[in-house]
Amino acid sequence: MLEKSQKLLERARKTIPGGVNSPVRAFNSVGGTPPFIKKAEGAYIFDEDDNRYIDFVLTWGPAILGHANPKVVQAAQEAVALGSSFGAPTAREVNMAEMIVERVPGLDRVRLVNSGTEACMSAIRVARGAKGRDKIIKFEGCYHGHADSFLIAAGSGALTLGVPNSPGVTEGTAKDTLLAEFNNIDSVRELMEANKDEVAAVILEPICGNTGCIPPLDGFLTKLRELCDEHDVALIIDEVMTGFRVSRGGAAQLYDVQADIYCFGKVIGGGFPLAAYGGTEEMMSFVAPDGPVYQAGTLSGNPVAVAAGTAQLEQLDDSVYEALEARGQQLQEGMQSIIDEHDYPLFQHRVGSMFSLFFSEGPIRDHEDVKKCDIPRFNKFFHAMLDRGVYLAPSQFEAGFLATAHTEAIIDEVLEKAEESLAEVF
Repeated sequence: MLEKSQKLLERARKTIPGGVNSPVRAFNSVGGTPPFIKKAEGAYIFDEDDNRYIDFVLTWGPAILGHANPKVVQAAQEAVALGSSFGAPTAREVNMAEMIVERVPGLDRVRLVNSGTEACMSAIRVARGAKGRDKIIKFEGCYHGHADSFLIAAGSGALTLGVPNSPGVTEGTAKDTLLAEFNNIDSVRELMEANKDEVAAVILEPICGNTGCIPPLDGFLTKLRELCDEHDVALIIDEVMTGFRVSRGGAAQLYDVQADIYCFGKVIGGGFPLAAYGGTEEMMSFVAPDGPVYQAGTLSGNPVAVAAGTAQLEQLDDSVYEALEARGQQLQEGMQSIIDEHDYPLFQHRVGSMFSLFFSEGPIRDHEDVKKCDIPRFNKFFHAMLDRGVYLAPSQFEAGFLATAHTEAIIDEVLEKAEESLAEVF
């Protein structure tokens, strides 16, 4: 029962657009009433009606150690007791910057900001300033926040021109964003050749996580790096979702590819609003006050967020990633056994602690493939799992996440509930 959540949603709609402060929370994709969450601990979240759920959203990725990790909580409490914001440099910021730089291949300097949107928006500004060009290439299905340059959809000439997909985004902005197909290197090559010496940067999620979890095909990232070098184009890898989640050094380490500029978020804040962008010394030398590309923020490097994020990063050693891989493998193999036994038309992708179950026979290589999934059946599965106390992302177009708090016993329980739910919807 969601009586309290329903009443809260009705109240919220009077003062908040859609009753939520981020669209996917409204459950418009899957229907029904979203649970209003009261608290979280470990692998569980609890709603206002005191229902408990096994959580695979994990605040969309940051809770890699589970909710309310004791060391993260303690660090935040100690930091806030000293002041919640200074608007001035702190030693904590230096420590975090050094930790991030040490982990990521090819990263020399970072600038702390407050959100993934801000990090990605700043990254393309730096690339444009450094290259003296206006256009960028992004990939259909990759999400880099809600800045105007990223809210672009494919037009009739998808490989040459993007169009706004949100009112308020101007056609002038859209003309500088070109759309390529994820996992299709030829689509990028065509764009670069058609817009020779006009493209400043290519930006992508190395593992597409905003149209479900879709890994890069073998060699795709390497070829993209080579193509950017050939055309003197900056490669921006958006690791807001993958950074320090899929490996200690993020997707860059996992796939052995280096970016000119990186974007980070989610995990580095330990559940607090914190993000970063950074890159080579050459690229970051353009950022003010060292260079002419301006970016600033009063709350950038907030001491409470940095303290919490540092406490989380300090715990992310090799044993954590080994444990996450073990749980991910358990979940994937268990689901595959269910799929095979019943011959369900389902397809899985998983990279470390990121995963997706697609309601399609597959293969799933890009956004277009996901659009062909059986969305109504996914929606029924989502609610069947929610009724059984399992909280999944409320959209076929979103990835799921694992935490160290997901024990072997919890995964076994989830697999049982998944088998029951699938039997209900097929």
